[in-house]
Amino acid sequence: MEHLKVGDKAPSWSGKDQNGKAINQKSYEGKKAVVYFYPKDNTPGCTTQACNIRDNWSELQKKGIEVIGVSADSEKSHQKFIDKFQLPFALVADEQKEMIETFGVWGEKKFMGKIYDGIHRTTFVLDETGTIKGIIDKPKTKAHTEEILKIFKEE
Repeated sequence: MEHLKVGDKAPSWSGKDQNGKAINQKSYEGKKAVVYFYPKDNTPGCTTQACNIRDNWSELQKKGIEVIGVSADSEKSHQKFIDKFQLPFALVADEQKEMIETFGVWGEKKFMGKIYDGIHRTTFVLDETGTIKGIIDKPKTKAHTEEILKIFKEE
């Protein structure tokens, strides 16, 4: 699989959000968008990252930035995560890992001496044309919005 890089057109994607509603890249054409991949709902790092985006939501909205979170969790899991932390953005339930693999964020990971396959926490920042403006590998969960805004500031 070819790795995506800044300047590439984002791959075509589609999925279902926490409500079972179909969404795809066409829903975000003409808008600045952030597609962020995270390992699992309700885990410490993923919760910190989602809450950082939530806490800075008004700033993102002022700049016209839409956010889509993606993990392999189910729609039901996503809805519980959203309800528990009052997240204002859509979460795609990619249980078949189609989007995850299309964006190239599935692969070998190491944790506490164990090697396994999983989702690499990665964020793709897209401009209004769907072109990748920035890729944040290993985002800082406590300062993720700041990293996103920095990429858009570089316009």
